[in-house]
Amino acid sequence: MVKLSGKEWLVLGVLWDHEGAELGEVTQALYQETGWNRNTVFTYLTRMEAKGLVAIDKGGYPRHYRAALSRADCQAQARDSFLKQVYRGATGDLVTAFLKEKPISAQERNELRRLLDEMEV
Repeated sequence: MVKLSGKEWLVLGVLWDHEGAELGEVTQALYQETGWNRNTVFTYLTRMEAKGLVAIDKGGYPRHYRAALSRADCQAQARDSFLKQVYRGATGDLVTAFLKEKPISAQERNELRRLLDEMEV
């Protein structure tokens, strides 16, 4: 299981949105939120490659960078980790806490009911 830092989420977010991006594109996409220069972004990308998070196409110049893991897989791992750590695996407690703190729209409520009905809960 991969545990991503906040900065790694930012970098991967750019790579998920810009598949096969060049270093300049990644730097530009991250600059407003992070203020990082090319060297900093390059350092993050190479470190993340060593961790298996980023794939670098080294066959040509300029190099192209892409996420080595899917957004859906990373989100699923993060949800599972959060659920286990904070709610001891109790999905119902997590959903209840969210619904008590942040109301949902009628459309979201109908979708939730539909999902629960499909699950025969």
